[in-house]
Amino acid sequence: MSTRSKRIGFPRMKKEPGERRVFLPEFIQAITKMGFEVFIEEGYGSRSGFTFDDFKEGNPAVHMCSREEAFAESYVLVLRSPTPAEFEMIPAGTCLISMLHYPTRPLRVERLKNCGIDSISLDSIVDDTNIRMVENMKAVAWNGIEVAFDVLEQRWPGLLRAGDQPWKVLVFGAGMVGKHAVDAGSKLGNIERNNEHIQQKGPGSIVYCVGRNISTNEAQMKDLFAQADVVVDASQRRDASKPVIPNEWLAWLPEHAVVTDLAVDPYTLNAAPPVVRGVEGIPQGNLDQYIFHPEDPNWCKTIPDCILTANRRTAVTCYSWPGIHPEACMRHYGQQLLPLMEVLAHVDYEQLNPNGSYFERALYRATLREWLRSN
Repeated sequence: MSTRSKRIGFPRMKKEPGERRVFLPEFIQAITKMGFEVFIEEGYGSRSGFTFDDFKEGNPAVHMCSREEAFAESYVLVLRSPTPAEFEMIPAGTCLISMLHYPTRPLRVERLKNCGIDSISLDSIVDDTNIRMVENMKAVAWNGIEVAFDVLEQRWPGLLRAGDQPWKVLVFGAGMVGKHAVDAGSKLGNIERNNEHIQQKGPGSIVYCVGRNISTNEAQMKDLFAQADVVVDASQRRDASKPVIPNEWLAWLPEHAVVTDLAVDPYTLNAAPPVVRGVEGIPQGNLDQYIFHPEDPNWCKTIPDCILTANRRTAVTCYSWPGIHPEACMRHYGQQLLPLMEVLAHVDYEQLNPNGSYFERALYRATLREWLRSN
């Protein structure tokens, strides 16, 4: 039986103005039926047009509260990780549920540990076959590649160009994101656009997908890059201290080519070992700006001075690709989270068992204590 209070806070994400994602009213109502008492920060969802009454729906288990109170409940659920300043608002012993990215955010892990915060990292919730259970990989791939072809279509309306040559897409990585990237690339990033392109008898696209067994072969890469209109980083690196695509390789691309960053790892050079971006020398975008042309004055704002940036092509990069279509994204996440929240309604964080039920095992694997134990 659960002994931890089933009070859960929903603080606003004070990120860039373009970040409008919130857990939807239907999700809030569903978890109250599990026994959670919900505390929603005042203003939650207002950038998406929601009012508090949309979340409350007359339900006495849903309350409006201050930001401090939302962060101080027994459980705190927020999609993107809190900032360092916001971590200071979370009492020791609180269970933070968020996209925490333990493998590539070692300083964040250290902060959680030092603050005494319990946590469940949404991106670390995997099933018994190591498949992520809270993810929107399809949206990551389709949204990113849709933007890449948007950029090309600005120059070539209808993606029709002289010579009738098919568009060529080079995808690094054949994992969950990579597979969706291949699908999206074959359809020009958008089903509606692809159907119109077919009606106009356009040249279509060819997608190449490469993995570790060839991606380090410089001669092969030079040949593939010279032909590519879109290069996609969908890789999951074993060594995050080394880029998959060195900056010098970008010089091999045609001038019009678009680099599409779907991995979006940060630069964390003060970690041991350091973490660098998969494509060396490109910025890290967000929902306010995810298109960077080579001459963009913001190009170097997110890049440490020691990183090579001499070779540039238009880059499309966003920390939160699914957030481009926020409501569809959050409905998707909510459906994935409901059976996991059902477990937390009956089993405390401290009592999660690696030998428990299917969803309990998945939650246990995503806890901070299991990450620290296994790493």
